[in-house]
Amino acid sequence: MATQRPGFPARLDLGGLPRPAAGAVPRPAATGGANLPGAPLRPAPGVARDPIPARARMVQQLAAGGVHDAEVLRAMGAVERHRFVDEALARQAYEDTALPIGLGQTISKPSVVARMIELLRGGVQGQPAPGPLGRVLDIGTGCGYQAVVLAQLATEVYSIERLRALHEKARDNLRPLRLANVHLILGDGMAGFAKGAPYAGIIAAAGGEAVPEAWVDQLAWGGRIVAPVAGSGGRQALVVIEKTRQGITQAVLEAVHFVPLKSGLA
Repeated sequence: MATQRPGFPARLDLGGLPRPAAGAVPRPAATGGANLPGAPLRPAPGVARDPIPARARMVQQLAAGGVHDAEVLRAMGAVERHRFVDEALARQAYEDTALPIGLGQTISKPSVVARMIELLRGGVQGQPAPGPLGRVLDIGTGCGYQAVVLAQLATEVYSIERLRALHEKARDNLRPLRLANVHLILGDGMAGFAKGAPYAGIIAAAGGEAVPEAWVDQLAWGGRIVAPVAGSGGRQALVVIEKTRQGITQAVLEAVHFVPLKSGLA
């Protein structure tokens, strides 16, 4: 891990990092157990039955893989991931794998989602503040899964998607859940969403060559950005950026693989 005071946009030299498998996040082995998942969200009746044992096993595997934040584990256990993928892929929903959601996009591996949200809450030191996160900006809604997990942990979630078809899919997925603290936006995520700023946290599901200055500008003092950033050769690493009155710091963490961060609507 390297920590330095960057200029912005933040650009990284990741030439020494290995190329991971798609969606891979290497994690150290963990000690200790995990809390059992909380009660699931309950959408409208008539959809496929939730395989609760598979979801519980997923949470146990996240804990064994190094996710220590009990609130993140609770949130991961509360959201029914199989509702966010095509029915043909439902049996794979609780495996630690990325799955296609259309338009060349994927739903991230559960371990990736949990790892990034854990970093958003606690930073590289893994010390989350008591109570929920404040307002969070979720860049790249996709099918809406990560936004719903964030909704279990934040007071308010603004989730922005540039692809109209995915924005509509996310709206369909979330409509039965009736989550009052989630706002889905069709827009250019590279520009952030100034109307909702400042944000306690910004999390991105796509990686560019730089962290957009708009994200840093829209981050509250004491806030944190967790995002993949591409370096030389297109290889990506997770970056955690913290904004304080004393300045801005960034930590470069493990190699990851996300879809490219793009601007404009499609």
